[in-house]
Amino acid sequence: MGSEVPQYGERPLPQTVAAAGALRRLTGLLLSLEHEHPTVDAMVRQIAAWEEELGTAVAADLSPRIGPDSTQTQRVYLDHAFDVGAYNPCFPEYTFDHLDAETASGRVTFPLVHEGPPGLVNGGFLAVFFDCVTQHQSCASGRTGKTRSLTITFRRPTPILTELEFDVVRAEDDGRVTSTARLLLGDEVLCTGEFSTAASSPDKLSVFQFGRRRVESP
Repeated sequence: MGSEVPQYGERPLPQTVAAAGALRRLTGLLLSLEHEHPTVDAMVRQIAAWEEELGTAVAADLSPRIGPDSTQTQRVYLDHAFDVGAYNPCFPEYTFDHLDAETASGRVTFPLVHEGPPGLVNGGFLAVFFDCVTQHQSCASGRTGKTRSLTITFRRPTPILTELEFDVVRAEDDGRVTSTARLLLGDEVLCTGEFSTAASSPDKLSVFQFGRRRVESP
């Protein structure tokens, strides 16, 4: 990849990244409780106070601040092209060990919050995962656009709390990108994702004018 990585929105705050991991771990603990616990009651009360405090710090309009007609009263849009799971606890986290425009590979461990059947990943989260890693690769190479299709093929149940490997093969032809991704446990293919998108450079996107963060008041 080139030294300059395209940007598709504002980078998340370090605080947001730290909070996302903590919230994901905390939710896993909540889902593992077998009986009521007084700490949860205290947590709910504290969360209500935090919601009230943070509510005064965010934009009044929660629609994203993008395009030429955006205003400072709208919400800042965070970059969803790369590592969404790092700052949004609802998305899976993953790590690339290799990444270029044609091939990519890395590792992912699905936490308890992504469980569906006992001990296994819910299939919807697998679709989100494949969408994330294939778009990450295309966006890193400066080619992104509208999704045409994403097809998931399930071959074996995918376990939670287990480090898995993934790889992606990407090809572009006549303005179309096709990515084929696999999720593996050792040599066993658990599922595959076939992703197709209409390729374009970032500056051709109609909503490429992402609003910057507001200047913080002194």
